[in-house]
Amino acid sequence: MYAEEVAVMAGRIRDEDIALVRERTSIADVISEVVTLKSAGGGNLKGLCPFHDEKSPSFNVSPARNVFYCFGCGVGGDAIKFLMDAEHLGFIESVESLAARAGIQLRYVEDDRSTPRARPQQGQRQRLVAAHAAAVEFYRAQLTTAGARPAREFLARRGFDRAAAERYGCGFAPDGWDLLTRHLRQQGFSHDELVTGGLSRPARSGSLIDRFRRRLMWPIRDITGDVIGFGARKLFDDDDGPKYLNTPETPIYKKSHVLYGIDQAKREIAKQGKVVVVEGYTDVMACHLADVPTAVATCGTAFGGDHISVLRRVLFDSDERAGEIIFTFDGDAAGQKAALRAFEDDQRFVGRTFIAVSPDNMDPCDLRLAKGDLAVRDLVARREPLVDFALRHVINRFDLDTVDGRVEAMRRAAPLVAKIKDREKRPEYVRKLAGDLGMEIEPVQRAVLTAGNGQPANGRPAPTRPGPATPAVDSPRSMVEREALKLALQEPVLAGPMFDAVEAGDYQHPVHAAVRVAVAEAGGAAGATGGAVWIERVRDACAGLAAQALVGELAVEPLRIDGEPDPRYVSVTMARLQWSSVTGRIRDLKSKIQRVNPVSNKDEYFALFGELLSLEQHARALREQAAGGL
Repeated sequence: MYAEEVAVMAGRIRDEDIALVRERTSIADVISEVVTLKSAGGGNLKGLCPFHDEKSPSFNVSPARNVFYCFGCGVGGDAIKFLMDAEHLGFIESVESLAARAGIQLRYVEDDRSTPRARPQQGQRQRLVAAHAAAVEFYRAQLTTAGARPAREFLARRGFDRAAAERYGCGFAPDGWDLLTRHLRQQGFSHDELVTGGLSRPARSGSLIDRFRRRLMWPIRDITGDVIGFGARKLFDDDDGPKYLNTPETPIYKKSHVLYGIDQAKREIAKQGKVVVVEGYTDVMACHLADVPTAVATCGTAFGGDHISVLRRVLFDSDERAGEIIFTFDGDAAGQKAALRAFEDDQRFVGRTFIAVSPDNMDPCDLRLAKGDLAVRDLVARREPLVDFALRHVINRFDLDTVDGRVEAMRRAAPLVAKIKDREKRPEYVRKLAGDLGMEIEPVQRAVLTAGNGQPANGRPAPTRPGPATPAVDSPRSMVEREALKLALQEPVLAGPMFDAVEAGDYQHPVHAAVRVAVAEAGGAAGATGGAVWIERVRDACAGLAAQALVGELAVEPLRIDGEPDPRYVSVTMARLQWSSVTGRIRDLKSKIQRVNPVSNKDEYFALFGELLSLEQHARALREQAAGGL
């Protein structure tokens, strides 16, 4: 699909401009806006894949070649492909977005690829983002007007001065039916764009009116910092709408994926390995201003699985580095219900989950107003494990002075203990639960075991039937073939002439042979300069999906050498590749000679024998060349 789209789009954006975008784009910079990357050695980076859930990082990025590949799900490519998959953009939109970042002026041609023409309309996402950026400036300017006095007073009452309002882009939707709509139409945005983006809506008369009126406005940004929607707070008693009104679902705003404040908090979240989940825009602002810079909030929806996926990638929440997730729900019934719902999602985090509840049941914004910044920091510091909070909440609902109350509390609490992902902690929580209930430990153990569907509460997994044998690792021959292909993809300037001299017939694995053919179809390694452009050219030349996936994998897989490869390393690799092939032909010849009668078929016999001697001589030379070891 990707190769086909490139081929189609090459007729609209010049090929050389697409190549320039690939060359000048730092893929590490693009991906690090979505995924926290750590060193993987050999100049490569790794992180948690944004395209599938995983506990250990298998998503690899090669900054030197400007490509990425996930060894877990097989997705790979260059920065253009990453934006297409991560942001659900089309090819045009991805190229245009990266070109804008790199300061590249794209040139377009007609279908005959000869006549330059004017720049076409931008892709939908870019247009909607641009419309929202213009709306932000409009709303911010309106905040200084006389009609916005209630909005300014609201911010002041919540402890936010002008600098805080500017930092978070706060604005005001004025008391007019179509002031924003007319402003954006004058800037060239179309009727359909304003409706699709959720900035305007059709009136009964058929004309367009503003979606938000007489409200305090917060721009909602995605993880890269683009404004994709708004949150609007009611200010006037005669406003019969909800207290908070958000942008509806649009092509760029998906509330289940959005976390308010993530654009400002992501670097600190990655640095500290900690995130604080609060409930509203003002809570995020209060936390950040109180020096809790890792706070984020959901936008008009409950915290859910898609939010977890976003946070895990930013946290680098993996077996290698488990993070901390701290929820600050209110202490009222709704907050307790939300905390229990969060505990249900606990299994999806590798890291530990906590809850921080103010003694006075105040949210972070109220707490900062009442007791200052230090109280907000103390709230987070006094966090307790979410499982402790959940158990206490369940147990407190029953009368533990009665047998029925204790037994029912045990039955309700046992599933929570069974869900604790750290099995080493389960026995301790079994003992704690028994103590809190005033019961013997044995019945509590049985209840937890039953709730866990046969999973013992002693920290040891239940015995299981042996499964199929683990597949063997690649054979030495296969490893040599992979190394040769990696050299051609990653170091074509160095390896090109020696690589091109060895034909596809010397590759035993069919997919390896297919990639070798693709290298030849792409013009050969000797004439390539490397990088994302070269790798994409080879990928596009592959005949099948398996070969395309292998190109992406080999483009980021480290070479099997400490330090930088040199001509000797290339020579050794290619000699070992050929030696395996030559020795195979020698075995075939010896077998064939055994079947030929040297008396009745003397000419054939001596011809085969002469070929054998030549191959054995060639094998000895290759063996000497290959000495040194991979």
